[in-house]
Amino acid sequence: MPVSLPENPRFASPSERHVHQALIDQLQDGDAVVSGQRVTDHLKDHEIDFVVAIEGAGIICVEVKGGEVWHNGSGWRQLRGGREFGINPVRQARDACYALRDFVESDPRWTQGRLRWDHVVALPHTKLPDDFELPDCPRWKVIDRNDLPQIVSRLRHVLIRQELDRPLLTADGIDQFRTALGGRGLPQRDVVARALANDTAADALTEQQALILEAIRLLNRVQVRGSAGSGKTYLAVEQARRLAAEGKRVALLCYSHGLASYLKRLTATWRRHQQPAYVGEFHSLGVAWGAPAGPMDPGESVQFWEEQLPQQMLELAQNLDDGQRFDAVVIDEAQDFADAWWDPVLASLRDDQDGGLFVFSDEGQRVFDRQGTPPVPLVSLVLDRNLRNTRQIATTFQPLVDHPIRYLGADGPEVRFVACTREDAAEAGDDQVEKLLEDGWRPEDVALLTTGSRHPEQVARQEQGNEAYWDSFWDAYQVFYGHVLGFKGLERRAVVLVVDAAGPVERARERLYVGLSRARDQLVVCGDRDFIAEVGGPDLARKLGIG
Repeated sequence: MPVSLPENPRFASPSERHVHQALIDQLQDGDAVVSGQRVTDHLKDHEIDFVVAIEGAGIICVEVKGGEVWHNGSGWRQLRGGREFGINPVRQARDACYALRDFVESDPRWTQGRLRWDHVVALPHTKLPDDFELPDCPRWKVIDRNDLPQIVSRLRHVLIRQELDRPLLTADGIDQFRTALGGRGLPQRDVVARALANDTAADALTEQQALILEAIRLLNRVQVRGSAGSGKTYLAVEQARRLAAEGKRVALLCYSHGLASYLKRLTATWRRHQQPAYVGEFHSLGVAWGAPAGPMDPGESVQFWEEQLPQQMLELAQNLDDGQRFDAVVIDEAQDFADAWWDPVLASLRDDQDGGLFVFSDEGQRVFDRQGTPPVPLVSLVLDRNLRNTRQIATTFQPLVDHPIRYLGADGPEVRFVACTREDAAEAGDDQVEKLLEDGWRPEDVALLTTGSRHPEQVARQEQGNEAYWDSFWDAYQVFYGHVLGFKGLERRAVVLVVDAAGPVERARERLYVGLSRARDQLVVCGDRDFIAEVGGPDLARKLGIG
């Protein structure tokens, strides 16, 4: 059978259906007939009733005019619906043929050069006199009703009899012709486009969470708890913006440098009267008050950060001038705070009884060995909706969350699990990063996160300094390499999670939860089946297809 494009064409008239059937019956295997082909050039939009590609001959365009058709010496006429119309089928066929030829030959995939092209008019209901002839339309350029049973032979004859030295159409030429008609430079299914659409929907849902801030507008001491993807960070920064816009002196705090970098960049885009007085890490606030930057010896770090610095910050906070104190403090990822850190936070408030304290936390992300709890009563709210992750990702990490989740995120690709040993996890992760880039993700969309040792690329970037390292998080031309401990509160559209922790790992379940929840649209997990099943439990193993 010849190729019919489209496979089930729709015809404008019974006359076209009649001609199409004659073509299908008479063409050979490998030949092609294209119905209703549109082509546009700078002159006009053309529509060709049939384009016929005949192997061993060429390509010919057929203009069909059914019903009663005649020529009155001045022009072609046609009777349709009882009314007479002037038509110009020869010019229609000729102009459309040249336009289509130019389109096909301009395709860089077309290697056939100038083949044999031509055009004819088909009048399936009209009988022409044998001596019919027009200056622009000899008799052999018209297929009348008597010619229809031999239409393919007539078309082949028109092409073969061309006295121009042009090659005949081959099977490869027909393939290239069909390829050209399919178009070029077409937008493909785009993972980034889908992710951007998901972002827009998630942003809209997240902004709706601001209704919660309206509900707590008259409250000064509030704790908002929610799992990953529930919009906690958005609420934290929006609360800080609103309080600052009201004229209050606000501190927006967190623990990790990465999240602090994000918060600083975000708030820097706000109008000046909306910007908090301080944005950044808790410890850096102490340095701003005059505390030492910290010891160089790693062995002294824990005692300094956990005990000595908070005590020094408390003493400094108690002696702050009123202009240095805050009307409200907003803390994101507050589960990272130790008990000793809350005293300097409260001491920095102008009103230690009624000053604002707004705490946003996720108990499931306590990846550090701290159990700090605010020492003052807080009104507690729980966010039970996941807005930021696709349903596939959110349902995967749900077994690690201590409360039910309502999934409002968009659909996305399934979570992929790559089984490997702990020793091979980093290499497997590198392979998956390459695959994501091949799939169309941009470097700025992708992060590789480890749960145990740092990736060599992360080590190399951190040798340039912490500021330079976190600047690479915003680099549109680099994949980001990080560790789950430093990535809390942050996210990427596509994440490769390398589960390379070995043996007993402090808070391994929490680390796994953080890593699984950092991806918004595409998540790939590389690691040992048994270890992940042991740490995450049977429900998570089933979600990953390893249980």
